[in-house]
Amino acid sequence: MNVRRLIPAAALAGAVALGATALTACSGAAAGTGGGKDGKVGVTASFYPMAFLAEQIGKDHVKVDSLTKPGVEPHDLEITPKQTAQLGEADVVVYLKSLQPAVDKAVAQSGVKNVVDAATLTALETHGPSGHDHGAEEGHAEGEGHDHSDGEAGKDPHVWLDPSKYAEIAKGVGAALEKADPDHAADYKKNTDELVGKLTALDTEFKDGLQNTASKTFITTHSAFGYLAERYGLDQEAISGVDPESEPSPARMKELQGLAKQENVSTVFFETLASDKTARTLAADTGLKTDVLDPLEGITDKSQGADYFEVMRSNLKNLQKALGAK
Repeated sequence: MNVRRLIPAAALAGAVALGATALTACSGAAAGTGGGKDGKVGVTASFYPMAFLAEQIGKDHVKVDSLTKPGVEPHDLEITPKQTAQLGEADVVVYLKSLQPAVDKAVAQSGVKNVVDAATLTALETHGPSGHDHGAEEGHAEGEGHDHSDGEAGKDPHVWLDPSKYAEIAKGVGAALEKADPDHAADYKKNTDELVGKLTALDTEFKDGLQNTASKTFITTHSAFGYLAERYGLDQEAISGVDPESEPSPARMKELQGLAKQENVSTVFFETLASDKTARTLAADTGLKTDVLDPLEGITDKSQGADYFEVMRSNLKNLQKALGAK
């Protein structure tokens, strides 16, 4: 059974401390009037990929705060009643239902009118440990340690790692900001179109960069890359399920050792916000190299890039190296 790490109360309080003043300032302003701090729309995002969209689309018209502090693994986030109350004072909330159960519950209790659930803006799929789209029962088998919200059991929430799906979510966030702040609707639309254009270009870079590779299989610590693998014709083999902290079985480790030899795998990928212990153990047992494949659940000093686009391009570079791109 997976034992979750509990985030200390002090750290949780700090997670939204910077945003508390801005959120309070929003409470007396009607959404849609641009009435947040300094006349800006107050946006609360659940974690980095949602905050990035709000910042890129809202730009100078919004004040964005994230519930997940940099360096905190978002699956583990817990929220206090005080933070739930602060959440209710935001003009707009952007989150991804099923990724963070604590956020799902807080949003439901907050009473916020302008809520954007990214899970409703693109089609969620079920990915098994091999990264392919499977039936719910099969796909959930390796990820039982991960708590999903009702109605989303077995669905893979890591949609932002597919630039095309992320672009679909961006359009929904842009529409929500237009509705919340119609005075600046033209700017939001322009910014959304620019962001979608960048994501489309990134999609092309991945397609071209991964088209001709010596191998199509990569091994990673947890199955965050199912959408990316499916989009670009790759095979993801995850050591654990969708929860990065779940422990793999000895049988799974043995299976991966055999698969690494069979599929000419050169590298075991680990990530920045979770332990690299199992990845390094597997690599040592099989004589493989290790490298970083970042699920982009947060940006820290350890991230290979300063924002979504830089980290995704680092991921592409590392995949090309590991797969033997020609």
